[in-house]
Amino acid sequence: MQLLTPTHWQDYELLDCGNFEKLERFGKVITARPEPQAVWDKSLSDSEWEKTAHAYFRKEKNNPERGQWEVASDKIANNWFLRYNTEVLDIQFKLSLSSFKHVGVFPEQAENWDYIADEVKRITGKPKVLNLFAYTGGATLAARQAGADVTHLDSIKPVVTWARENLEASHLDGVRWIVEDALKFVKREARRGNIYQGIILDPPAYGRGAEGEKWVLEEQINEMLQLCASLLDAEKHFLVLNTYSLGFSALIVDNLLKSHFANSPQQTFGELYLQDSFEKKLPLGVFGRVSR
Repeated sequence: MQLLTPTHWQDYELLDCGNFEKLERFGKVITARPEPQAVWDKSLSDSEWEKTAHAYFRKEKNNPERGQWEVASDKIANNWFLRYNTEVLDIQFKLSLSSFKHVGVFPEQAENWDYIADEVKRITGKPKVLNLFAYTGGATLAARQAGADVTHLDSIKPVVTWARENLEASHLDGVRWIVEDALKFVKREARRGNIYQGIILDPPAYGRGAEGEKWVLEEQINEMLQLCASLLDAEKHFLVLNTYSLGFSALIVDNLLKSHFANSPQQTFGELYLQDSFEKKLPLGVFGRVSR
């Protein structure tokens, strides 16, 4: 089991976390927002957080996933941009303060973006990559910039539009965009016998498809991975699975990978985390990777 954290961020920083919140810097903008995994104490005082944050997300009493941002600085425009730059990747994200506490990027996923770019370059030619539950497209940008032919799928049309804006901001093009339920699409691809060299999936714990289809991670991830295994090229391939669900063990991911990807000799699993400026490690999801 591996514990991985991104090491190439320049425009992002986790400043502090604790008391079920996290204080982060996205470029010049500092935000404070809920984080259910941060069960320990903060290192900075509440007053220091209030003074530091340019925007503070206040949860609704009856719905902790929704709320409102209190903006305390004129540094925040409706949108701003964040750059992720390494020797291999140079991609940009449009950020915005959403009513669901998100800003448009999950910084811990940079560790997966680096892996995806390396895998695309390892496979000769122009590998076909399918990005499921693709959100604003960090993995899509990484795969496309590395040279892949990418299909990007999400069930929410405005999110797909957001991903297209990120692609344009990164000076890339040529992605196939699909707004559909992921499981329905994968079943159809399996019936058609379509093959991909790379598959990326970052499913939510719960969700709805484009036509209201219900998604429950624990109930459907086994079937999803079984179908994904049938879509992978038998000779050269990679798959990245990322989950963020409280109580979803890394050992579950390990068992799923061993069950469905016996043809993939390289298999790793573990947790992604971000470390704050006080060296506290904030867990932010379980990952699994297979390759051949």
